[in-house]
Amino acid sequence: MRQHLTSIKAAAEICNAKTQGLELGAKAISFMPNEIKAGQYRFEIGSAGGTSLVAQTIIPILSHAKKVSTVTITGGTHNLWAPTYDYLDLSFLPLFNKMGGQANIELEKYGFYPAGGGEITVFIKPATEKFALDLTSRGEKRGAEITAILANLRNDIAIREIKTIAHRMNMDKTKGVILEVDGPGPGNVVTLAIDYENITELFIGHGTHGVRAEAVANGVVDEARAYFTSEAAVDIHMADQLLLPMALFAGGVFTTPEMTGHTRTNIEIIKQFLDVEIQTKQLARKLWKISVKL
Repeated sequence: MRQHLTSIKAAAEICNAKTQGLELGAKAISFMPNEIKAGQYRFEIGSAGGTSLVAQTIIPILSHAKKVSTVTITGGTHNLWAPTYDYLDLSFLPLFNKMGGQANIELEKYGFYPAGGGEITVFIKPATEKFALDLTSRGEKRGAEITAILANLRNDIAIREIKTIAHRMNMDKTKGVILEVDGPGPGNVVTLAIDYENITELFIGHGTHGVRAEAVANGVVDEARAYFTSEAAVDIHMADQLLLPMALFAGGVFTTPEMTGHTRTNIEIIKQFLDVEIQTKQLARKLWKISVKL
């Protein structure tokens, strides 16, 4: 798809790779990388495809460059089937930086599916030190916040989403935040951020035409509760996203509620490219330990 194609083209430009077969719908490609080059880059997906997917492709690469890089990516910032900008900012990058990465991200323009039109800027410094990640415990809970984001939609949608989540999570609804933002089309995302000592988990619901605000909010709560009923430190979505940075840095260990298809696939692919040992062990019905050893 277009977002995947942009990710590979971005990687190719950054390391001056020779490629074959790069086109939409391709089932096989050839990618022969050369030296990684830091610099200022701009990549345009040309649709509402996930800017975060491109960001997660280029951040580990440019962390191994020799100088600072700045990358602008246009496309979707809040859409289904990809981490949102907020997820990268609040959940993923803090963990990436714990491993020794030095990356941060700024939102320039919101972009919702299907209109797109979003823009993010990513700043990446070379990783000078590498640390093993130890995430077997969430640590103490420090707080929680509900945020509803709206573009070109009625305010009552956000009010109903916050009310529903607050009621089911036994939270004060007056502490919910409503962000009314500009965008080329309508859009709605509601998030529940739970801040722990060792990790910030973000549970996300995407407003969809024909789906009631309460249903969107209930989906967020259901996903959060599935995480709470486990003792795992890392939710099922973050689990597969951590594997590659861990394999490229200093390894480590984390716990997660289950082994998803994404996680199993990432493990097998990483082992084909890197000389690392990835061990998985089920500790309880909803508790797996995943170790990455270099």
